[in-house]
Amino acid sequence: MKYFEANFDGLVGPTHNYAGLSVGNVASLNNAKNTSNPKQAAKQGLAKMKALADLGMVQGVLAPQERPDVYTLRRLGFAGTDAEVIAKAAKQAPAVLRAVCSASSMWTANAATISPSKDTADGRVHFTPANLTNKFHRSLEPETTGRILQAMFSDSKHFAHHTHLPDNDHFGDEGAANHTRLCSGYGEQGVELFVFGRYAFDYNKPAPRNFPARHTFEACEAVARLHGLSDDKVVYIQQSPEVIDQGVFHNDVIAVGNQNVLFYHQQAFVDSDTKLAEVQRKFGDKTALHLIEVLDHEVSVQEAIQTYLFNTQVITLPSGEMAIIAPTECRDHPRVSAYLAELTGRGTPIKYVHYYDVKQSMRNGGGPACLRLRVALSEAERQAVNPNVLLTDALFNRLNQWVDTHYRDQISEAELADPLLLVESRTALDELTKILNLGSVYRFQQ
Repeated sequence: MKYFEANFDGLVGPTHNYAGLSVGNVASLNNAKNTSNPKQAAKQGLAKMKALADLGMVQGVLAPQERPDVYTLRRLGFAGTDAEVIAKAAKQAPAVLRAVCSASSMWTANAATISPSKDTADGRVHFTPANLTNKFHRSLEPETTGRILQAMFSDSKHFAHHTHLPDNDHFGDEGAANHTRLCSGYGEQGVELFVFGRYAFDYNKPAPRNFPARHTFEACEAVARLHGLSDDKVVYIQQSPEVIDQGVFHNDVIAVGNQNVLFYHQQAFVDSDTKLAEVQRKFGDKTALHLIEVLDHEVSVQEAIQTYLFNTQVITLPSGEMAIIAPTECRDHPRVSAYLAELTGRGTPIKYVHYYDVKQSMRNGGGPACLRLRVALSEAERQAVNPNVLLTDALFNRLNQWVDTHYRDQISEAELADPLLLVESRTALDELTKILNLGSVYRFQQ
């Protein structure tokens, strides 16, 4: 049976804005309070999706969250009509209003952790939405994310869905941004790498000092248990506290993997040699595993953060060769572009680099890898996926028309208080659920 990896990209929501909400994310903080371009952001994301589909990849779409989140504002004591709730929040707690308007669900690498059926004890694909407890604005996402994923992957014969982990920092879970699967082929059992920033119950272990370590070891263990993974095929790796303090808020800012390739920076991990030896041992065929280490003198950590060299997608093309999907920031940086040009001639499976403009996402702190959730599937499992969320030329055109109809060209911080923004967002999402055949996944529809 044929197996492959599908990418489900987050559709940028109508309230895309630059509020600088993500402490530890350098790009997010540097662009705080700039005017955003929601329509352009959504179209840039759709263009990347279409480009990957044109390369022969299975490409899907993951719907955004309802924003502003007036339900949370009501829980926080703001009363009245929706318009009154928003107006009161804007006056009394503008930082809270900015948070509940966030379109951060566009970065679907944080949506969930996925384990393919070849890795799990019951032979189903397992989904656990990330609780994202470290950031208030992101902690509002998991319940709706779970409903959307269940609407996309509804067949219980093939798919198993778990409730997100307890909403507590001890089990802080950032999803697939800190998870990598290595395998000989998508249809073979893989080694799942869970990367964490700190130990929640052991304060004597190393941890960053300047920026938060969002993902815990305990969360990694819990997800591995929920998914029924074999201990022989799981590796837990701690992210270097030093690189977190430099702005590497997720592992996918410093490392990325695909099939038999792990592409990572020299400073990415704690006890790197020992842990990578464990990866090699559990992978089995050491000669088939390509560990591509980028050294400091080749690309510094700061250069990697500036360009998102590792927040690229490494994909396997229908030919069997691999390509890196990189933001144009990598192309425009002399040292990084030179490194990537040299990498394709090294004799590794990576043969091509394709550059795409996702600047609206990059300015808010997310590159190509942030925008996609990877799901390895068999052909039978693909047939069980909601077909309306899989990108075709017709769906691409329909979604572009939908964006043109419902999205604003620009949003400033002051415009987040406009009560019409909620009306526009709900109108757009109501139509989107019909286009993608998701049913009533949003609270305003229930």
